[in-house]
Amino acid sequence: MRIGVNVPNFGPGTDPGRLRAWARTLEGLGFDLMMLSDHVAITPDVAVQYPAPFYEPFTTLSWLAGITERIRLGTSVLIVPYRHPLLVARMAANLQQLSGGRLVLGVGAGWARQEFEALGADHARRGKVTDESLRAVRAAWAEDGCRVPIWVGGGSDAALRRAVLLGDGWHPLRFGPDWFRRTAHRLRALAAEHDRPVPALAPRILLRLTAEPVTRPDRLTGEGTLEQVLADLEELRLLGVDTVVLDPFDGDPAETLNPAPKWRMLATVAEHVNPQGTERS
Repeated sequence: MRIGVNVPNFGPGTDPGRLRAWARTLEGLGFDLMMLSDHVAITPDVAVQYPAPFYEPFTTLSWLAGITERIRLGTSVLIVPYRHPLLVARMAANLQQLSGGRLVLGVGAGWARQEFEALGADHARRGKVTDESLRAVRAAWAEDGCRVPIWVGGGSDAALRRAVLLGDGWHPLRFGPDWFRRTAHRLRALAAEHDRPVPALAPRILLRLTAEPVTRPDRLTGEGTLEQVLADLEELRLLGVDTVVLDPFDGDPAETLNPAPKWRMLATVAEHVNPQGTERS
């Protein structure tokens, strides 16, 4: 099982120097993948959680590809209805070539109604538009001979069906252990119903290390003592997860001003697991 990290590409402390430091830190610690989020118009509903500056993922990942060598680069998640599918196909194909085949395209249907309105996108039809766009992206890639893995976000039946029919991986975001077990079982059932292979399991989990065990019934996967987090990672491995993405952002944009505590937390995890998924000697 390989391990990646979702990096805040937004907030008051985020700038090119900080993003460069994140990339070099994660590559130096041996993590397999660095992912960025996506928003285009920082409308009030977006700004509450993800305030400006917000660095657009395609351009930022292209820049990061030039200052890294090994780490995979991805979106978690690209909001598909915000861009024309042929533009997505071309940008992703070019980035795949420029990065030496390191791109992972995580995708979702989006949620921010005000942002949809600002972009002239149809919030009510976002699921259908996402499906249509992914088909168009795949068709464009087929003509060009391009291959980029698509990870589909979301936990609804519609998202699971999208992952089975149009994705290479399933990429749910932040959840509890029981939910993931149940929903992964549902994903496998849907794949069987459609006579399709089960998408790779590639969840994004919270990473929050605590001094004392977290015993709340609603504890999220990745939350608790180091022992609890390592046990969560082992359970995900046993469930067949291919890649797990750690998300150390705790919800306060001011965290972006000082990422050092997050780096120490990630270094602690990396000391106990091999983020590239190979056996430790």
